[in-house]
Amino acid sequence: MDDYPLLNLFLTMLWFFLFIAWLWLLFSVFTDIVRSRDMSGWAKALWSLFVIIIPLVGTLVYLIARGGGMAERTAAEAQRREEQVRDYVRNVTTDAAPASTADELAKLAQLRDAGTITPAEFETQKAKLLA
Repeated sequence: MDDYPLLNLFLTMLWFFLFIAWLWLLFSVFTDIVRSRDMSGWAKALWSLFVIIIPLVGTLVYLIARGGGMAERTAAEAQRREEQVRDYVRNVTTDAAPASTADELAKLAQLRDAGTITPAEFETQKAKLLA
């Protein structure tokens, strides 16, 4: 460890994090290319080839040409997902509200009165609920 100076360690870490940021940027650009609804399949293929063949220039040109729309599409997607989560949570909390013991006993009594279950089964289920 003595032959690797501290400055080289910092530079190595800097290059590593820049590489990770570069990969994230490439992933974001490809995601946006695929997600864009205003481009035809041929346009998507050409942008993808451009970014693959000349990665640095292709990514920068894409960000300059379509960066504003990229931000809008990302924000719209995030808003859509948030709405879906809120709807799901709203439905789950109203539909899956735990039934009280009194509600369960009332349901059992209805089943017994309708003849679906026998009085012995009613008593067994009632004992389980009250235990």
